[in-house]
Amino acid sequence: MTAGVRAALLAGGEGRRMGRLGTGRLKPLVPFGGACRLIDFSLANARASGLDRVLLLSQYAERQLMDDLRRTWWRPGFRVHFGPYDEAYRDGPPAELEPFSGPPERGTADALIRKAPYLFEADVTEVLVQHADHVYRFDYGPMIAAHRAGGAALTVSYQRIERRYVHLFGMVGFDADDRLVSFVEKPAEPTSDLVFAAFCVFDAKVLHRYLELLDGTGWQHDISRDVIPAMLAAGEEIRGHEVPGYWADIGTVERYHRAHLALVDDPPSMPVDAMPRVVAPTVGRRLVPAAPGISRSVVPDDLVNDGELDGCVVFPGARVSAGAVVRRSILLPGAVVPPGARVDSAIVLEDGTVQPVDTLSTQDVVR
Repeated sequence: MTAGVRAALLAGGEGRRMGRLGTGRLKPLVPFGGACRLIDFSLANARASGLDRVLLLSQYAERQLMDDLRRTWWRPGFRVHFGPYDEAYRDGPPAELEPFSGPPERGTADALIRKAPYLFEADVTEVLVQHADHVYRFDYGPMIAAHRAGGAALTVSYQRIERRYVHLFGMVGFDADDRLVSFVEKPAEPTSDLVFAAFCVFDAKVLHRYLELLDGTGWQHDISRDVIPAMLAAGEEIRGHEVPGYWADIGTVERYHRAHLALVDDPPSMPVDAMPRVVAPTVGRRLVPAAPGISRSVVPDDLVNDGELDGCVVFPGARVSAGAVVRRSILLPGAVVPPGARVDSAIVLEDGTVQPVDTLSTQDVVR
């Protein structure tokens, strides 16, 4: 079913809007859910959907990202392809790496066209575009099958959300046959509650043609601002595919915090066992509704808790000291909360630094 599909994972984020959480850390590698990193969701979805490789599209601190993914995702039957660096990583991380010579990538569409030799190979019939900062579990198989059956040039994912948050996304509209009729990136005055969930399936030849047509023009180098509008204006067959269940774009630290609180909702946005197990994979995790010192929190089996946890998500290696009270917070791997501390609506980093989250700011918080 997935033969001929090349997945392309956009992973160039620096995490500038993540505050201390993103300092010295690539955004795709920001820990999530007590079990993994942001990038692991798209990779796990691809693997579970039967894809055997994902092409990495990154440019910021690539060496750090590739070294990590070579270690965590180089498995029998599935791996991440590193484009021009792939051969150098065949036998493990190389001692030295020659910089890739080429013009700088200024947007998501640039990332595709600059890696065209690795993306549009002869046997590739469709391109699945993914993002490295989206939290969701999804089987791409039915979407790919529907795309092929409908003879579409492009199939876009979409989800229905509260209209007050639509301005943060690409707003989409469809006709009665689920054909795309409108696409507005971050509309000032939303008229619909449907948004582009940002992953999509392109006919490979059509995508390549539009990238070549747009390259060198006065475009914005972006899939949502350039490629999709150009295809829509030209009358290409573009269809929609609804995304059921939970999906979140982790664009800011507020969204990051909100997505974690959703994990301890009743019911939770995502079961603990649905998250990829990448961080300390041998350590068990569970959602504990109520226990001594714990109220509705996701905790690891190795947790040392001599205080109180309420509505928290805790990574392996974390420790809560005597008399400490932690509410509505995330404790990253190895984080230590000192005796008697009071932590509320915050992220406790690996070194113990507490990063507060502005829970009163709702303009950038989306479920």
